[in-house]
Amino acid sequence: MIDLQGFGEQLLAGTCVTLQLALAALCLGLVLGLLGAAAKVSDYAVLRAVGNGYSTMVRGLPEFLVVLTFYFGATDVLMAVASRFGYDEYIEVSSFAAGTAALGFIFGAYASELFRGAIIAIHPGQAEAARAIGMTRRQTFSRIILPQVWRIALPGLGNLFMILMKDTALVSVVGLEELMRVTSFAVGRTKEPFTFYFAAAVIYLAMTSVASFALRRMEKRASVGVRELA
Repeated sequence: MIDLQGFGEQLLAGTCVTLQLALAALCLGLVLGLLGAAAKVSDYAVLRAVGNGYSTMVRGLPEFLVVLTFYFGATDVLMAVASRFGYDEYIEVSSFAAGTAALGFIFGAYASELFRGAIIAIHPGQAEAARAIGMTRRQTFSRIILPQVWRIALPGLGNLFMILMKDTALVSVVGLEELMRVTSFAVGRTKEPFTFYFAAAVIYLAMTSVASFALRRMEKRASVGVRELA
C-alpha cells in the first residue's frame, strides 16, 4: 500500500481538476474542430485558407508555448480592450480558463483534420439526395452528414482525447492546481519523488483506462447497424 502521508485528498482534488480541464477543453475543441473542418471543405478560398492555416499553425508550435501564450497573451489582450473603454485596473485570466482555451485550441486543430477526412469519406450523393427531397443545407448536415462524421471520426477523436488528458499536465506551469502540480508540491514537502510520481502515474493510467473503455462502448454503439451491412 502506498503511503501518501496525508496528501491523498490533495491528489484526489487535483485529479478532479484534471478531469474538469480535460472535459472542458474537449467540448471547446470539438466545436473548433467542426468549424475548422467546415472551413477546410468550404467553397470559399478564404475560409479554406483560414482552416488550413489554423491546423498548420498549431502543428508547428510546441504545446507548452501555446499554453503560455494563451495565459499571458489573453491578459494583455483583455487589458488592451478594457483600456479603450476607460477601465485601467489589472485583469488576470484564470489558469483554468487559459488552460481550457489553450488545450481546446490545440485539440480543435487536430480534430479538424479528422472531421475533414470523415466529411470527405461520405459519398456526396447522400447530400444530393437529401436536398432532392427538400432538406436545407443545415438539415442535411445535422441529419445526414454529422451522424456519419461522428462515427467515422470517433476512433481518432478517442486517441486525441487520451493525448489531451495527459497534456493537462502542461497547465501546471501557470499555477493550476491539477494532478501534476499537486504531485510536485507533495514531492517537495516529503522528498519522496518515487512514491508520489508513481501514484500520479497510477491515477493517469486509471483515467485513461476508464476513458478507453468508454470510447470502445461509444464506438460499438455508433457502429450498430453498419457492420452488418458491410
